[in-house]
Amino acid sequence: MIGFAVIGYGYWGPNLVRNLWSNPEVDLRWVCDARPDRLSGVPGRFPTVRTTVALADVLGDPKVDAVAIATPVSTHFPLAMAALRAGKHVFVEKPIAASSDEAARLVEEARRRNLILAVDHTFIHTGAVRKMHALVNEVLGDVYYYDSVRVNLGLFQKDVSVIWDLAVHDLSIMDYVLPEQPVAVAATGMSHVPGQPANIAYLTLFFDSPLIAHIHVNWLAPVKVRRTLVGGSRKMIVYDDLEPSEKIKVYDKGITLNDDASSDGDRVRQMLVGYRAGDMMAPHIDLTEALDLELREFIECVVNMATPTADGEAGLRVVRILEAATQSLGQRGQVVELSSGMVPA
Repeated sequence: MIGFAVIGYGYWGPNLVRNLWSNPEVDLRWVCDARPDRLSGVPGRFPTVRTTVALADVLGDPKVDAVAIATPVSTHFPLAMAALRAGKHVFVEKPIAASSDEAARLVEEARRRNLILAVDHTFIHTGAVRKMHALVNEVLGDVYYYDSVRVNLGLFQKDVSVIWDLAVHDLSIMDYVLPEQPVAVAATGMSHVPGQPANIAYLTLFFDSPLIAHIHVNWLAPVKVRRTLVGGSRKMIVYDDLEPSEKIKVYDKGITLNDDASSDGDRVRQMLVGYRAGDMMAPHIDLTEALDLELREFIECVVNMATPTADGEAGLRVVRILEAATQSLGQRGQVVELSSGMVPA
């Protein structure tokens, strides 16, 4: 049985506690939050779980093997680093840290201490995204584009822009689904609330191959949209997270390119574009709660010392893109090259 503690009991912490409490492989020992009022309801729902406002109580408990961190982004690094130095495995909410330097230091610390570090990229554990990952590898052919829209009339935040709040989801999905990593990013956006970060942004990501990705995020939209299109040479996918059942649709649509045989030798050869329109298929999707699957995978990785799907390296890759996009946003869309190197072994 894995001894667990949850640090942070605000928005996401209760979901972590609920899932860990119901897991028979977990001994949920602590819930920690700096605000005592947030902890007041814990004993009534989870009577064997102790509560504390002191991080030292959690990290000083030798029966705590792992901690889950669900606190503001600015606190991820100091809390995760303290837990790793105390010998605890760490599961931390997205994004893994507020900078790539902090993320890289966490990855290195976990590696040096032989501890499991995972980041809560929840969406990659949904049945829909796992199915999309399989389809990209199996039926799409050459991937041409990844186009995502994530907009709603959302909660304006003072400490992070819409890129760090919403685009992080699409970047984590893209990191998991696409067969290669981007090499550069350009971002444009705007803030409509004086003194606050951008509430609307457009990211374009470039790759070494003829693949392009585009992400649109917005806190100031009249409707809620969660839709992704992935186009390939053989098939195309539409992923709509708001669909109640058919979240993934696979279209046998596209183009075919053929030489123009009528061209004579003195003319530039041209390609004739043909269109293919076949059937649409909506595959069966596993509807198991993603957070439950994600935490079960993390526990299995702790037991077997295996690598999580969203490990520290995945978190680092996403933060590098977030940083570069933020830099590009400040330069009115100038393309920023991405660092490709991982943390040295």
